[in-house]
Amino acid sequence: MKENQQQPCITCTTFNILAPIYKRLNHENPSCRESDCRANWLARNHKILDWLLYERSSIICLQEFWVGNQELVDMYQKRLGDAGYINFNLGRTNNRGDGLLIAVQKDYFRIINYKEVHFNDCGDRVAQLLHVELNFPFSQSRNNDIRQEILIVNTHLLFPHDSSLCIVRLHQVYKILQYVESYQRAHELKPMPIILCGDWNGSKRGHVYKFLRSQGFVSSYDTAHQYSDADAHKWVSHRNHRGNICAVDFIWLLNPEKNPKRKLLKASWIEAVFAMFKYLLRRDSQTETEAFAFLKADNEDCITYSGLCEALRQLNLIGHRHGLSVQETMDLWIQADTDGNGFIDYKEFQKQIWNPAGSDVGDENKNKQNKDNSNGSQEQSIGFTVKNAVFFPSEVEKGRWPENYSLSDHAKLTVVFSPIRMPCS
Repeated sequence: MKENQQQPCITCTTFNILAPIYKRLNHENPSCRESDCRANWLARNHKILDWLLYERSSIICLQEFWVGNQELVDMYQKRLGDAGYINFNLGRTNNRGDGLLIAVQKDYFRIINYKEVHFNDCGDRVAQLLHVELNFPFSQSRNNDIRQEILIVNTHLLFPHDSSLCIVRLHQVYKILQYVESYQRAHELKPMPIILCGDWNGSKRGHVYKFLRSQGFVSSYDTAHQYSDADAHKWVSHRNHRGNICAVDFIWLLNPEKNPKRKLLKASWIEAVFAMFKYLLRRDSQTETEAFAFLKADNEDCITYSGLCEALRQLNLIGHRHGLSVQETMDLWIQADTDGNGFIDYKEFQKQIWNPAGSDVGDENKNKQNKDNSNGSQEQSIGFTVKNAVFFPSEVEKGRWPENYSLSDHAKLTVVFSPIRMPCS
């Protein structure tokens, strides 16, 4: 483990280990899975554990962990436990067979709380939230006012099999951030670093990525390598079941620094939905004027609420079990109908839907938030800088997938964080 002048660095690994129930042994016979061959899945998972224990990251987050097989669960529990890890696993809802595992070194962390988040959606996806405190002091002269706690989230988002699932994936991230926000509020927590790990099943070009960036999160790997948001082609981390290689595995970091430009969560969510709405219209080659014509009522020069709902239905954003709720649809309408007259004219359409300027919503709540934060304005917290980040196998860092790699259909990402002192509000 690397050290700086004040204290050891924190390392974090995220890895989708490809559950044996999904790993095909014979592509000509898709029904033949690794789960039917004990020797195969046992050997592969021992190799995975060998790599994890050789690296000995402070935090380990695994996806597609085969919770449905007790022998495999016991193997991970024993080997990780013997190596000094405290670990938790969580299966997907409706007994889907796989799930998540999160483990932390007990020499580094004290467990404060562990929570499970069930999305209860069409993908039966889940998330884990672990609230920990660093066991070692921030410096030799410990100051009790310095916060040394971290929130860690592990998740695996739904695969976008078709466009109707895009809103589901955006919902899943929104639920995670809502849960984190409500957890902090319920426990009256001071600001602290938040680390989001997992298989996000979406690239830097996607709506999930842009939504998280709008909330201040940074991609640790891209930060370490000084890649911009536009550098989506520089690396990959997954070869999916369709044979496509893509970059979907991220360790996101949000530091507890004051950022007056950061939007409220609900405001960012609404903007993300409108961005998806615009993308779907432009995918159908609709220009700005054509999109307005598509939305507006017949024989009218404006958009009505019923017209917006019909457009959302045609674009598969509502009208099915996991689409936008009635309240969420109404929130979109309230944001777009800025003057509250019950109609959206062309100017409002341009400003709020087609080319939003990023205006805040909920100024009253924002002022309250700022007032609450001001109570601790003299306190400090720890944050993290990203010292290094590497993928294994290394070929994926050049945008290539090695044919001789068999550990998983995902690469393993490890990030090294160095603690820093920073104001928490």
